[in-house]
Amino acid sequence: MRIFVAGLCWIALSCAAAPFAVQVGEARIAVDAPQGFSDTAFTGSPRLQELAETLTSPSNRILLFAITDGDLRRFMAGDPPEFKRQALIATPRSSEQERTRAEAFAAFAADAMRDFGAAPAPGADYRRMLDGQPGKVLTLSELRRDGASVSVMQGMRLPSPPRPMFAEERPGQYVLSTTSFLLVRGKTLALQLVSSYEAPGDLDWLRAATLRWLEDLQKLNSR
Repeated sequence: MRIFVAGLCWIALSCAAAPFAVQVGEARIAVDAPQGFSDTAFTGSPRLQELAETLTSPSNRILLFAITDGDLRRFMAGDPPEFKRQALIATPRSSEQERTRAEAFAAFAADAMRDFGAAPAPGADYRRMLDGQPGKVLTLSELRRDGASVSVMQGMRLPSPPRPMFAEERPGQYVLSTTSFLLVRGKTLALQLVSSYEAPGDLDWLRAATLRWLEDLQKLNSR
């Protein structure tokens, strides 16, 4: 039985890790998950669909929702996934049938980023910032901005649950994410990459993974 389950997991990972094309209006867009992640659409899981919907606006259509390869193996084997990292690509439903020009994309991205607030000065103590406003998503840094893409890193300290009197306070839990907009083949893609924030290396991983993901998607759609 273990060999059979392992075989199913290998097949699932092989199928879920490959780039694929989606139709957005008149354009076919190539999408792919970041390295180390696998798309979950083939599972048909309502639980995973619900998790994906928490990461983006209802006005967007989800094109890809991916979890780590390790989480997918656990999910396929019937074990509980950790869900410490997820990735999502969506597109605004309102502009699917229109071809977005560079000027319109720049205006759209500027409006969206304006709502996120300004990033702090370099060298800021992110944990202290997040501790000061628990439950609020704060912009931590800008990762990229050019004519076809814009990306920022954000963070949040999760609100602490009520604790019994005299109980020891637990350390806060933190979440990091990147929000990116990418213009490919006249269509706007909205990308989310989410990670738990347990060590300084999580910041470095999220920054590098986001920038590589953006570059990979641009290369896929330049062919």
